[in-house]
Amino acid sequence: MPHVVISGDMVRRFTGGEREFEVEATTFRRLVLELDRRFPGLGHQIEEGMAIAIDGEIFQDAYAAPIRPDSEVYLIPKIGGG
Repeated sequence: MPHVVISGDMVRRFTGGEREFEVEATTFRRLVLELDRRFPGLGHQIEEGMAIAIDGEIFQDAYAAPIRPDSEVYLIPKIGGG
């Protein structure tokens, strides 16, 4: 199963401090849905405020991005700029 690592303040708010998960998913969209099922509200937070890296590649639009069973997915807070 893909290994997911989440960083940032939202981890404490939605997951009770848990930062690493094994999630059965074949696309990033399915991964987000599964995390939201486990932790209601987390999916929206990921969609709105997180940058995504899958196997070391950063994605701007990751919804259709494939995820392999041995993939590593990192979710990190987006950096705002202006």
